[in-house]
Amino acid sequence: MNALTTNFYQLLADNLSLRPNKTALVDADRSVTFAEVAAEVDRIAGYLQAQGIRPGDRVIVHLRKRIAEVTTMFAASKVGAVVVNVNVQWTLEQLAYIADDCGARLAIVEPRTANALAGSSLPRTVSRVLVAGEAPDAAGFDGWAVAMGSSGGSEVSRLDSELAMIIYTSGSTGKPKGVMLSHRNIVAGARSVARYLKLGEDDRLLSVLPYSFDYGLNQLTTMMLVGGLVVHQPVVMAAEIVNALEKHAITGLAAVPPLWGQIVRLLDESPRSLPALRRITNSGGKVPSNVLERMPAVFPNVDVVLMYGLTEAFRSTYLAPEKFARKKGSIGRAIPGAEVYVIKHGEGVAKPGEQGELVHRGPLVSLGYWGKPEVTAEKIRPCPELSSLIGDEPVVYSGDTVKIDADGDLWFVSRNDAMIKTSGFRLSPEEVEDLIHRSGMVGDAVAFGVADDELGEVVHVAVTPLDGYDERALTKHCRLVMPHYMIPREVHVWRGSMPRTSSGKLARPDIVARCRERLSRGAPCDADAGMSQPLAG
Repeated sequence: MNALTTNFYQLLADNLSLRPNKTALVDADRSVTFAEVAAEVDRIAGYLQAQGIRPGDRVIVHLRKRIAEVTTMFAASKVGAVVVNVNVQWTLEQLAYIADDCGARLAIVEPRTANALAGSSLPRTVSRVLVAGEAPDAAGFDGWAVAMGSSGGSEVSRLDSELAMIIYTSGSTGKPKGVMLSHRNIVAGARSVARYLKLGEDDRLLSVLPYSFDYGLNQLTTMMLVGGLVVHQPVVMAAEIVNALEKHAITGLAAVPPLWGQIVRLLDESPRSLPALRRITNSGGKVPSNVLERMPAVFPNVDVVLMYGLTEAFRSTYLAPEKFARKKGSIGRAIPGAEVYVIKHGEGVAKPGEQGELVHRGPLVSLGYWGKPEVTAEKIRPCPELSSLIGDEPVVYSGDTVKIDADGDLWFVSRNDAMIKTSGFRLSPEEVEDLIHRSGMVGDAVAFGVADDELGEVVHVAVTPLDGYDERALTKHCRLVMPHYMIPREVHVWRGSMPRTSSGKLARPDIVARCRERLSRGAPCDADAGMSQPLAG
């Protein structure tokens, strides 16, 4: 672990003098050493500089999980650009929104996306598109061979306080928000996680989670920091993951609750010996208690590390594995190098047995939201209840209620907002509702999450139908305009007007409560004994 590493690109570069010929990344069809990764990064960096990419320019990486995704991120960082990794499952419309929002100069995409862009138009600020394969015959597009034929690019020095990356996450406004991460945020996060997980050069990590997700990004950065190996697993199926654990002698696996449920059930039915596996980690939500109970049995002699984090502060807490048996479900305490507090608003710091909002302090606190200073000021601000301890230093307000036990360990209670967490993604109800409204078949729409053992939550939406409402047409519309994880599992047709507040706004809590109550009784969610229609299985 190099104590002198100060920026994202150096996480890779610092390996070149120590272990250039050690395998760094493994895809299904090839593997590369640290030196080979650096050579590909150099060529892409040269291409970017030839296209006029300057320090601070935003470069979108919209690729599936593979070596090219990693090399393009490090190449953009090498030339001083800001990496904007967009999940490959996001739609063309979402991609265009993000490009416009952050003012991206260049996008790196898959051939399928490039063909779609060539058939429409490029986002307003994007002047060039690099295709990780063959490029369409259209102006502004370059194929992968062009980048691989470029001469090496030169490294641009960046301060650890400067912007390194923007990670987009859905927000309460209904549109994705870009969380700005400095080089310091990323490197400090890698150091902290590597320390409490006791990661080393001999570790072999199976990368399942997307790099556009801060938890997934941590897997890459920690392995680069300690010189370990990353095996890419683009197929997120329990059977394929378990096969990869065995085939590649994987020592560590990180996943989110829905995936842990699938893996644990599979291993319960068909046990496998995984002698190389040392640790498994969870973040992104609460693992169901029945799954937690079975983890030690299906993963014998493996450390189970439960973690909690938010994009605005990367990781925040972890439960030491030796506590797992006694405290299944706890999110533990602050990670090394950070502090967390449980705040009772207007009163002070919560005492054992009390609950309040978790706030995070330290070097992992992000720079806020791109282009949204007002929203940033709401999320990251001084905490009056901590003024006697830390003065006016800003902290991240998590928006989550937690409880502190007698030992000082934390337990997640609830989210304070209406965000829907499904399949490892966080969705705002407004974003779902906006796309539903575009069908032209509904008047009012209220989206909400319903607990699901497989996916954490699934999306439900209550709608008032307009003339011409047709369930099949609405199903088709949703599948055309939404990523798969956003498609409502059920749409509840609400006959008559939805209740409103005195100001004329939809009374969302009342609407959702009535739907949940009827769901609990197995009755249709309809104000007048209507119906509940499935949109996605």
